[in-house]
Amino acid sequence: MRILKGSNLVTHTSLSGKLVYLSILFIFISDFMQATLDLMAASPAFFIGFVFIISLMVGSFLNVLIYRLPVMMERTWQAEIAEYSASQGQSTPNSTKQETFNLVKPDSTCPKCQHKIRSWENIPVISWLLLKGKCSQCKNPIAVRYPLVELATALLSTWVAWHFGFGLAGFAAVVATWLLIAMTFIDLDTMLLPDQLTLSLLWLGLLLSIGSPFVSSHDALIGAAAGYLSLWSLYWAFKLLTGKEGMGYGDFKLLAALGAWVGWQHLPVVILLSSFVGAVVGITLLTVQGKDKSQPIPFGPYLAAAGFLTLLYGDWIVAQYWQWLGL
Repeated sequence: MRILKGSNLVTHTSLSGKLVYLSILFIFISDFMQATLDLMAASPAFFIGFVFIISLMVGSFLNVLIYRLPVMMERTWQAEIAEYSASQGQSTPNSTKQETFNLVKPDSTCPKCQHKIRSWENIPVISWLLLKGKCSQCKNPIAVRYPLVELATALLSTWVAWHFGFGLAGFAAVVATWLLIAMTFIDLDTMLLPDQLTLSLLWLGLLLSIGSPFVSSHDALIGAAAGYLSLWSLYWAFKLLTGKEGMGYGDFKLLAALGAWVGWQHLPVVILLSSFVGAVVGITLLTVQGKDKSQPIPFGPYLAAAGFLTLLYGDWIVAQYWQWLGL
């Protein structure tokens, strides 16, 4: 039998104390989460309110994601180009090592005076109102888009929670809403639909189909394949006829992801709704703002909006359509 002495005994005692503390903390968190879930299941109002508050905070994170993810992608591409050029014995401009830039670092700052945003200045919506839409130091205006993204995330998520109620479908649809909001604004800003988001939405939809909260695995698989191939075929047909690219591959992946959530039966609804809204917006931009016809318009936001509405009201839309036809 080995007897612990001196520093070994102190280390052993300290480790045991930490394990006990972590065990108590784990039990407390587990009990708290279970009590919260029980309360959400028993009270729809509490569930909706909980989703609203959490989604406000998520909306604040989405503002960071919308800005930083495209920059991170661009830096990755630049690093890959630099690495390939170096392997070929070529030099590239601006190949010096860049400082850390991800979703956590660097800390958020004012773009004008570099004032570090403090925690009380980062409360969703409320901080923007208290600061009257200006930096606390240099009084530089803070774009109204930031609180609008936070509020839109909270309101749309609350709508979803009210529609589906407490359960797997409700939680999953809220997460899908967050992803669609992020993709919408990234596409509007950069004409990009990151794989990190489109593929996450796709795989989440396919995995969820095992439990069939929305559609069966059979319908989800066919929906994903049909969603991708439909726009892929349209892309190549347009390119062969005109020699131009009508859309990007991110649109194919997004429609594939939506197909995994709504099933192949509702894909026509998504395509028709997105095409109609896209055409109306495009014509409006051409006539009102005088935009160039050759200037590309992101299609992702219209797909996202159509997919969101179809997930919630696809059956109702189809029923209304058949009723309108008198069938």
